Amino acid sequence: MQSRSTHFYTIGLSYKKADAEVRGHFSLSDSAKQNLLRQAKHNGIESVLVVSTCNRTELYGFAEHPFQLIQLLCDNTKGTVEEFQDVAYVRKNKEAINHMFRVGSGLDSQILGDFEIISQLKFGARASKKEGLLNSFTERLVNAVIQASKRIKNETELSSGATSVSFASVQYIMNNVEKISEKNILLFGTGKIGRNTCENLVKHTKNSHITLINRTKTKAEEVAGKFNLIVKDYEKLEREVNASDILIVATGAQNPTVYKSLISTEKPLLVLDLSIPKNVNEDIRDLSNITLVHLDDLAKITDDTLEKRKTFIPAAEAIIIEIMAEFNAWLDTLKFVPTIQAIKHKLTDFKNSEFNTQRKKLSDFNEDQAELITNNLIQKITNQFAHHLREDSHTSDESIELIKKIFQLETSDNV
Repeated sequence: MQSRSTHFYTIGLSYKKADAEVRGHFSLSDSAKQNLLRQAKHNGIESVLVVSTCNRTELYGFAEHPFQLIQLLCDNTKGTVEEFQDVAYVRKNKEAINHMFRVGSGLDSQILGDFEIISQLKFGARASKKEGLLNSFTERLVNAVIQASKRIKNETELSSGATSVSFASVQYIMNNVEKISEKNILLFGTGKIGRNTCENLVKHTKNSHITLINRTKTKAEEVAGKFNLIVKDYEKLEREVNASDILIVATGAQNPTVYKSLISTEKPLLVLDLSIPKNVNEDIRDLSNITLVHLDDLAKITDDTLEKRKTFIPAAEAIIIEIMAEFNAWLDTLKFVPTIQAIKHKLTDFKNSEFNTQRKKLSDFNEDQAELITNNLIQKITNQFAHHLREDSHTSDESIELIKKIFQLETSDNV
């Protein structure tokens, strides 16, 4: 696959050890992802895939040392290497493969069974492929993870019931706000979690006082059209914030978009920040009438649905083991490829040397016929070696070493 000195790594951080503020330092905007891929290409990295969501930022790629990938991440975010080392994880080869399977199947999600991440993996793979940074190994791995994710959805109830951060948001509002149908609700931003929260609000609160504001008004109108909401201009943000009882922020900006100086109302205001990095400045906590709840607080809401989901973990893991075994079997065959190619090259060198000898000896040497016969023989011999290595996988490493010794071959190792 790659040269002798490279390995497949996952480097990253997630909600498990990094709080929302730290995750915000390492979050990658679309343009930052693009810059990271270009830098990777410039640095000679052959394959890298980027995933950045509100719960995790990860790089999957080939490198001589994981620090090459860590440096790429830090160069394109606000995070530092020191900060990364405090909360990060590094997985190598088989462990990195296993990690991608668990992430893509919803087993590693902040809310168990949340499959949003699989679309991020697909998006990351497409972006890498477009830049020529998705090798056959990574592409096949992503496809295997997608297959596992589909089977887990279809064959288990790991994602059963309505449990997601957006649903938890609505659950929190309904549990903490009386007469919800009479309250003024403002949704600021059209991020995915915000849109899903909006849909759940409409469905569960029977509220007709929901207003939507977005910097790009056309996007707001698209969302509003689906749910019959009121759309206001971005310039009216301050007025609408102060007229609200509940403010939901899902702007997806790199810096806070809501801060203390924006708020002049003295009535109680519940603020839900569903953004990573945080889009609500912590200084609004100074105001006694404000209750600020962040994404991480909502993700801690567990209920019977999550308990039920846990019972399907063994079934999901069994599916992963099965598909990962198929992937590893394919991976094992790859280690034969350099040896088979090296045998073919060696036999071709023997053929060329013999052709040179026969040309000098025989004036009527039929080169075309000799070429056809020897090429067929070379193919049959290499096929025989390939068949042996595939069938005898238990001793294939010893066989490869013996073949290398007999033919005096030099080949590069694989993952």
